[in-house]
Amino acid sequence: MRRSAQGFTLVELAVVFTIVALLVASLLYTLSAQTEQRAQDDTRRRLEQARELVLSFAVVKGRLPCPARSANTTAPVTTAGDEVQNASQQCNGDSVDDYYGGSNAGVTLGLLPARTIGFTQVDSSGFAVDAWGNRIRYAVAKTVLANSCTVTTPSAPYFVSSTNLKSNGVACQPGDLIICKSATGISGTSCGGASNQVNAQNLVVAIIFSTGKNGAISPSGAGVDEQANVKSTSLSPQINPVFVFHTRTDNTFANGEFDDQFTWITAGELYGRLIAAGVLP
Repeated sequence: MRRSAQGFTLVELAVVFTIVALLVASLLYTLSAQTEQRAQDDTRRRLEQARELVLSFAVVKGRLPCPARSANTTAPVTTAGDEVQNASQQCNGDSVDDYYGGSNAGVTLGLLPARTIGFTQVDSSGFAVDAWGNRIRYAVAKTVLANSCTVTTPSAPYFVSSTNLKSNGVACQPGDLIICKSATGISGTSCGGASNQVNAQNLVVAIIFSTGKNGAISPSGAGVDEQANVKSTSLSPQINPVFVFHTRTDNTFANGEFDDQFTWITAGELYGRLIAAGVLP
């Protein structure tokens, strides 16, 4: 009876508070992990939706869309979220997000043209965004592999040109885009060897990707592999068709944190859709 009247000791209270703190921390961690997983799943769904919309655009227009630009001043000047393509069916760009190097130079990389393809999950400016509000990026092959076309090897652009696609059928293979497993050993045009390739070269016609939660648009704080995807000036040359994709890693990984999410379209998939729709051959 005397012990009951005295209440809890300081040691007993400390033990109780410690247990409660651990339970709360565990609950918060679980909720945070669930929120993060939902964002990753939502972004994956958005990328797959964008992929289908790009293919649907190709069926209707007979070509792939050009990227959008965050600040386009090269004619024709477009509305935010629109593709930027001139009268010659060339993708134009001059903004900080295109890594294009001027008119019709280098790989065609920019932002997903949400308005052009009908993608509805956009920011206040009209650009497609992932679950974290970061703008979704889009790259499309510009050239074809030499001597791969049955009729003639056309000059760039190719996959964004309905005229070229219609004239050359389904034999032409993409000549520039490639996805690597690591930025280690890559050059301006290759993965540095077949063992570092995610898939075969001369296969991918378009890439759609999210820079993940960390939104590494500015590469200064990103890992080496993420820098390859936003075309850091630390890579030479800056304008190149080489991208990196692998499973998520944290900042203890040799090449730093990586949380980019990718999807892509192969030449076979594009040709298959166009043939099924009667657009080709």
